[in-house]
Amino acid sequence: MERNEVETFHPPWHQGLFQKAESAAWEVCEGAEEMTEPLKQCTAWLHAYFCQPARMASLPLPAFHHPLLQRDSFTGQVLWTLLRAVKFGEAVSYKRLAELAGNSRAARAVGGAMRSNPIPIIIPCHRVICSSGRSGHYGGGNLMKEWLLSHEKLQKEKLSS
Repeated sequence: MERNEVETFHPPWHQGLFQKAESAAWEVCEGAEEMTEPLKQCTAWLHAYFCQPARMASLPLPAFHHPLLQRDSFTGQVLWTLLRAVKFGEAVSYKRLAELAGNSRAARAVGGAMRSNPIPIIIPCHRVICSSGRSGHYGGGNLMKEWLLSHEKLQKEKLSS
């Protein structure tokens, strides 16, 4: 495989999912002129996340208009801290994220913030794990969380080699 080629990943939970996803992505591309700019940014960002992680750093984050991210709250602070501090291919414990967000005794509240995350993957709540190293819970299911963490780890290793 050439250095610039990207391998296609097939998660274990659904055979044929990518064929359906590819046709759905084609439909989005067919109607691209009708998409708003924030939706175009989001689509480009997600495509880069899954297919071209090296491009992610050069893309703007999609606009976040969810009220939870606009309010001054501990949950919002945790989500913004996670987005800024924990990079692609890294993981952080609930406890450490609580410390980074300014309250070292709020690990359980960090778990609540992860459950409230309105845009998983873009705000990468799958990167938050237990201090013991266990993956912890994930709204998309633990198998999905494990796959996302593995995807990032593998892509980060490919980018650094």
